[in-house]
Amino acid sequence: MTPSYPAGQLDKAFLTALTHKDAVARRRAAERVRRWQDVLAGMADGRLTVGSRTPVAGFPAWVTLEVVRGGFATGAPAAGGPLQPYEQEAARRAGVPQDRRALFAHCLTEPGLTRLYALLDSGRYEITVPEEAALLTVAWLVRSGDITGALVLLDELWPFAGTLRFLPRPSPRPAPDAAAVHRRTVAEASCALARRRPHEAVEAQREALAVWQPFGDELLAHWLQIITTDREPDRAPDAAWHERGAVLLERYRSLAAAHTRCGKHRNPKENLGILRGALEEAVAGRPLDARRLGLLRHAVAAMVRRRGRPGSERHTALRREQALQAALPSHHALAQLVLRRLSELPQDVGTADVAPLVAPVSEDEARETGLPVGASVPAAIRRNVETALSAPVGTLVAQGVVPSPEVLAELVPQLTAATTAQAYQDGALRTLMAATYRAFRHRRSLLLVNLQRQVRVDELPWVRAVAEQRAPAAVRPPARTALRQLGELAVQGFPATILPNPLVRELGVLARQAELDAPLVEELAADIFMGTFTPKFLAAAQVAGELLGGTLYERYYSIDYAAVQHLAIIEPDGTPSHRYAARTSPGFARLCTERAGTGGPEPSWSVAANGAVIEQAQILTTHNLATLVHRVGIAPEPGWPDLARRCFAAVCRLTARVHGNPRPLATVKEAAYAWRQMVFHLSLCTPDEQRHVIGGLEAQTARRPGHVAARLEPALAGLRFVADGGAFDTDGTTDNGRTRCFLGWATAGGHWLCHRPH
Repeated sequence: MTPSYPAGQLDKAFLTALTHKDAVARRRAAERVRRWQDVLAGMADGRLTVGSRTPVAGFPAWVTLEVVRGGFATGAPAAGGPLQPYEQEAARRAGVPQDRRALFAHCLTEPGLTRLYALLDSGRYEITVPEEAALLTVAWLVRSGDITGALVLLDELWPFAGTLRFLPRPSPRPAPDAAAVHRRTVAEASCALARRRPHEAVEAQREALAVWQPFGDELLAHWLQIITTDREPDRAPDAAWHERGAVLLERYRSLAAAHTRCGKHRNPKENLGILRGALEEAVAGRPLDARRLGLLRHAVAAMVRRRGRPGSERHTALRREQALQAALPSHHALAQLVLRRLSELPQDVGTADVAPLVAPVSEDEARETGLPVGASVPAAIRRNVETALSAPVGTLVAQGVVPSPEVLAELVPQLTAATTAQAYQDGALRTLMAATYRAFRHRRSLLLVNLQRQVRVDELPWVRAVAEQRAPAAVRPPARTALRQLGELAVQGFPATILPNPLVRELGVLARQAELDAPLVEELAADIFMGTFTPKFLAAAQVAGELLGGTLYERYYSIDYAAVQHLAIIEPDGTPSHRYAARTSPGFARLCTERAGTGGPEPSWSVAANGAVIEQAQILTTHNLATLVHRVGIAPEPGWPDLARRCFAAVCRLTARVHGNPRPLATVKEAAYAWRQMVFHLSLCTPDEQRHVIGGLEAQTARRPGHVAARLEPALAGLRFVADGGAFDTDGTTDNGRTRCFLGWATAGGHWLCHRPH
């Protein structure tokens, strides 16, 4: 691996740390600078082996590493660093040196084990990195009488006792109910809300309405005492007029010092600036020259013509309305009120009810804050608070708290942990293993090459040590139920989006727990693709063939699923096999390369060529949709026609973003994915439903900008053509390119969707 990517990320972080206007963002960027410097230093001196399951010399694969964007390890363990405050307190109470190895040794004494037993029984502990569960597991083994298992585990942990923290952190309360999940804790939602700053443009407008327009009215009224707006001669100012003018100018200087957001009053070309500048000249006793007098007359006439004379009915009504608008509480002030409400809740969990937190301002709050009674909390602040809502994940999706499958993937481990832990009969061990799993899922994935797989939770030494305590039969039914429910939730909630890898991994865990033959495949990165696929890709394609043989999907993408069913996994020794243990599936890789048209007599490596091959694998496997339907048995509501329409709406929305986009290819790829999901959903419709949906697609494009319909017309024509029994030519087009199969990757000449439509 070359250092170009880390060096580029270091440059970006360094620039942000120097130039960002937000101090918090600068501090976060400075921390990223430190981490990327560690990555580059480790690569340079050989301490880091990028692409390996064990990238840091001296650390086995199970050690949780500090990983930055792109899967690069910095070389530091996530459970390392200085002693945490809770470790320091534990060492102080135990009377041992402030040293991890000394604290580790104390935990193996009778007083230390007694304290660990109490934590096990109460459940009042928190595991933030998996290593923090290790000593609790040792204590459980000792208490259960498995001294040999405890000694074997300690043998593996001892070399790292001085480096890694194996002690859990105490918590004031047990782990929350696993049936309810939340995106953020109350503390995290509060931090996000506290980072909100007043909107400069809005506050400048508020200042203009509340301060400068009323002051401008006073200036205008003062000048109207001597300037007429018709052809009558002006009146000469007297001493009292000059005195009142001097008072106005003094007040102007006070206002300008106190109210600095709006700058129009300082502009000598603005009406307010003209009136104020002319008054300064007049009060100073300097006569106005012809140019300044002309500007003054023009400004006075324009202001009266636009809003009426100050005090007139029209002018008064306008200013009354603007005063009401200016008096509305700012979003920033309301955010501070909501922060006060959040501060009264437990901070390390979510909240079961957000309604009181976003209720209108009460009378008591109005007296304390000066906000008007009944003022509503803005939608943007409500959305922030709702991220702390603790509820079943289906409720969060339905209420829009989960906006994407990526966010869903962040929540699923909380449910998977509870399901997985049901295999353990002992209650204390069940709680410990659930906490271990949740912490493990916060572990960031490494950049791996050569088809290596990420570390699994059962590779952790303390999880292996209690493996015999599992009763797989106990977890099978709940795992199947959870797998089906989560699969339906993902497809129903986000029908146009492929499942992100973290979610695929969670579904894969549940499938293994349920003992289902349900091959689930991850999205591969085109920039590190090695041209090969693991056997589960072929297995997933064969499942898709069982479901989709003879359907619109097979015809649209010109697939011969019968031939796919007869492909064999070829092991390195050349022996045909259908066993999952084979390392690669050359036949499947060859098929994807041929379909992508990137093989040729002298194939060349490129990201675009890799992407085209990966896309063909996604087409053949349906990227998990067929497995979820055919093997897991999902049946999303309200049905396949609705999902197909929603997919096409996403295609239109994404296509609209192509227009004028200097870098449209990522958007085109997402649109092609949504299109493929649509074709899949259409293929599960009845013939009548299929015709009805396809017949209504043009009406959807008619509600979009004209360029959307023009760009999508070749794809729509191709879909209608295949649905009516046609077949694309070998290049995926017919009628000289006027009908096309919609794919996301283009290896030459750019993508047709990006071409300017006629």
